Amino acid sequence: MAADSPLGRAADARSDDELLADARTGDAAALEALLVRYQPHLYRFGLRMCRNEDDASDVAQESLMAMARSVRDFRGDAAVTTWLYTIVRRFCASKRRRGKFAPTHEESLDVPGSVVGEQLADPSPSPEKAAADGEIDAALTAAIDALDPGQREVLVLRDVEGLPAPEVASVLGISVDAVKSRLHRARVAVRQQVAPLLGSAAAGPPPTPECPDIATLFSRHLEGEIDRTVCEQMENHLEHCGYCRGACESLRRTLAFCRQSPAPQVPPPVVASVRAAIQAFVAQR
Repeated sequence: MAADSPLGRAADARSDDELLADARTGDAAALEALLVRYQPHLYRFGLRMCRNEDDASDVAQESLMAMARSVRDFRGDAAVTTWLYTIVRRFCASKRRRGKFAPTHEESLDVPGSVVGEQLADPSPSPEKAAADGEIDAALTAAIDALDPGQREVLVLRDVEGLPAPEVASVLGISVDAVKSRLHRARVAVRQQVAPLLGSAAAGPPPTPECPDIATLFSRHLEGEIDRTVCEQMENHLEHCGYCRGACESLRRTLAFCRQSPAPQVPPPVVASVRAAIQAFVAQR
């Protein structure tokens, strides 16, 4: 492969749309740059959905080569990320049906903003931040892995990969309402597992009989589903309820950790295999 390949130099400055447009015209460097840019994200999605490094490696490689083969057929009537994650999801579903983690009974994955907004500020630093963050990351991974597949893929696409809800719906082939319903349940379940590690943010008095399902309500608020009246009622309740304030804060911080979760390093053998496959594919074009 040429020395100035994107695999061996700084990341290409072109946008996804620009890379895709150039790749469709036969620009091999643009195609390569686009595939390399998304390789860690596809590998992370495969890890979360397959829960196995070998399967995730296979999914990443198969998906990248499917993208290379189909790039000229992509008409641009959807976002680049919609196209990419639709492909990787298909390979994940196939791999999971054959993999050792395949459940004996599984809910169908085909039935019924960008990253969550500025409300999700970075978690506050602490003297033990590195160790604490590592523990939280481990708990977050375990909590996401414990979700049923339908909820897991929605949460990963929305809160980890940062796709807006309508784009998640397009990737999954379901309605936006179905996406949000699964998303709220997934967020609440993950928060319950992670909250004990968040210290004072999750601490507070026990709930009262007047407390609403505040975690779900706050999740709906983040997705723009709460009207002004309900929002004001929610704010008034939070002003006087330490439990609900803590629940909202712990959910906010949980989602911030989801958003900040770094894409894992793709195993070197996978990088080498993809490099060789891309080189061979480009040479045949």
